[in-house]
Amino acid sequence: MAWLQHHLRLAPRRRGFHLITPEVEAALSELGRFRVGLLHVFVQHTSASLCINENADPDVPRDLELAFNEIAREDFAYAHTLEGPDDMPAHVKAAMIGTSVTVPITDGRLCLGTWQGIYLCEHRDRGGPRRLVLTAHGETT
Repeated sequence: MAWLQHHLRLAPRRRGFHLITPEVEAALSELGRFRVGLLHVFVQHTSASLCINENADPDVPRDLELAFNEIAREDFAYAHTLEGPDDMPAHVKAAMIGTSVTVPITDGRLCLGTWQGIYLCEHRDRGGPRRLVLTAHGETT
């Protein structure tokens, strides 16, 4: 069994759902050594989240953003307002979606479905760079 861990710094992105699968794969040049295993991806922030969703139709990330903006509205009477009107809704969205995803590894590749991709869900208007911890564990060749 082998372990592999990398830290990945993502460039700042606007609010929304952003496909990051290619960046995650590029950061893991050793992934090809794994015959079978798991990749755990963790975002080290409280106002961003990670999810796996459809990677083909650009309407999907737009619709997800619209839906979550409706669920966690900025005009709600939040007590935590010191960091701006988008901060507390960002915490609510991150709590709902989650801070990590786990993807199987098969024959050196991420075993995502045909239409699946890993998304960074940026919930702040200007969230800044985001840090990910990528941890792979499994049997190597």
